[in-house]
Amino acid sequence: MNKVYSDARSALAGVVKDGMTIMAGGFGLCGIPETLIEAIRDSGAKDLTFISNNAGVDGVGLGRLLETRQIRKMISSYVGENKLFAQQYLSGELELEFNPQGTLAERIRAGGAGIPAFYTKTGVGTLIAEGKEVREFNGEKYVMETGLFADISVVHAWKGDTEGNLVYRKTARNFNPMMASASRMTIAEVENLVPAGEIDPDCIHTPGIFVKRMVHVPNPVKHIEQRTTRKREETV
Repeated sequence: MNKVYSDARSALAGVVKDGMTIMAGGFGLCGIPETLIEAIRDSGAKDLTFISNNAGVDGVGLGRLLETRQIRKMISSYVGENKLFAQQYLSGELELEFNPQGTLAERIRAGGAGIPAFYTKTGVGTLIAEGKEVREFNGEKYVMETGLFADISVVHAWKGDTEGNLVYRKTARNFNPMMASASRMTIAEVENLVPAGEIDPDCIHTPGIFVKRMVHVPNPVKHIEQRTTRKREETV
C-alpha cells in the first residue's frame, strides 16, 4: 500500500467533506500541518469543527480557514493570538468549546485509547463544569470530561518513513502524537521522508499503523508568534 502522495491536495482528495470534525496538530505555531491546512482551505469544505490547541494567528495556520469562514466551531485551549478569531466569536459567527490545556490533551489521548470519558479535578466549581456530571471520589469532587475522536487528523512530523512511522521534534511533540491516534484517518506531512526501516524503532513516536496518507514537505516555513529580542550591548 503506497501511503505517500505527490502533494497535499491529492492526499486530501475524497476525504475532506462539509461538516467534518478535524484534529490539527501543533502547539502555538510550532509543528502545525500548514501545508495540509492550506489544502483544506483550497478544498472549499465548510461548516468544519476543528480540534486544536490553538486557532493559529491572523493569516497563518487555522487563521487562513477563519478568513474564508470555513470553520464553524473550535475545540481549543489557547486562542489569544488571533484577532479574527475574537471578532468571529464575539459576533456569534464562531462556536467555541474552551478547554483547560491539560484537559484538552487528555480528552484527545482518551479518544485515541477508546476511553469514552474520565474524571478530573480541573475545572470543578468553574464555568468549565457547568452542565457536566460532577462526582465525589475519596472526599474530592471531580468533573467528567468526554474523550475526543475526529473524522480525520492532520499532523506535522519532523521525519517519517514510507510506511508512515513518524518522529516529531521537540515542542511539535505536544499534540501531534496523540491526535495521530484519535481519528478515523490520519494524514501526515513530513519534513524528512526516508525509506522504510531507516528509523530506529525505539525512536518512533507514531507507529505507521495509525497513518493512512503522507505528503513530503521539505523546508517548511517556521513561524514565530511573538518575536522577543533585547538590544545588543554596545562594544567599545
